Amino acid sequence: MPINLDQPDDILAAKYKRVMLKISGEALMGDQGFGLHPPTVQRIAKEVKAVHDMGVEICMVIGGGNIFRGLSGSAQGMERTTADYMGMLATVMNALGMQSALEGLGVFTRVISAIRMDEVAEPYIRRRAVRHLEKKRVCIFAAGTGNPYFTTDTAATLRANEMACEAILMGKNGVDGVYDKDPKEHADAVRYDTVTYDDVLAKRLKVMDASAIALARDNNLPLLVFSLDEPGGFKGILSGQGTYTRVQG
Repeated sequence: MPINLDQPDDILAAKYKRVMLKISGEALMGDQGFGLHPPTVQRIAKEVKAVHDMGVEICMVIGGGNIFRGLSGSAQGMERTTADYMGMLATVMNALGMQSALEGLGVFTRVISAIRMDEVAEPYIRRRAVRHLEKKRVCIFAAGTGNPYFTTDTAATLRANEMACEAILMGKNGVDGVYDKDPKEHADAVRYDTVTYDDVLAKRLKVMDASAIALARDNNLPLLVFSLDEPGGFKGILSGQGTYTRVQG
């Protein structure tokens, strides 16, 4: 059942006080197939605001695949390091778009970039970022780790550990958890309620890349995979409701 985003927050007590929300760049492009779709960005921003209004401290990492994906560029003959840096810049554009949507809803937000670009984003300084969270500002971490060959999944897991997040929430498009095989291609795909990080690696389940999974496992950081398509899904997970898969050690 969809969660009412306007339901009083004293009824829905949050399970976690500080979380990392990881979403793909593709989540922002709606049905248009490329770039940013403002109504979709606005919808996701409302989901984030609903959780923020519960008093939860929120970190975010957004991929850049709706604009440019470094690995795809590399596969087409572009030098990998250059392609990855271009992908990092795409994540900054997405972060700025989400910041604009959130601040339009009255949520104070900081875009924090692993690559210095002081005119548009703050440089990453861990203590400053923690202070922003303590002041109830949403922190959107952009430009990945600032290094090529690392995905935004790894960046999200790294920042979640540095910010002492209690869980990573991964919002998926059209999928409400982790399945033994792609449910879009296989009608008999089975969803897991819970699965271990070791099983994710051993069975090569498509959740995060192996580096991110290993980093989360080694730091006992739970991962909750849910659907971004369900209205109120983000708030529901934080309230112990909704459908999702919990990945843990």
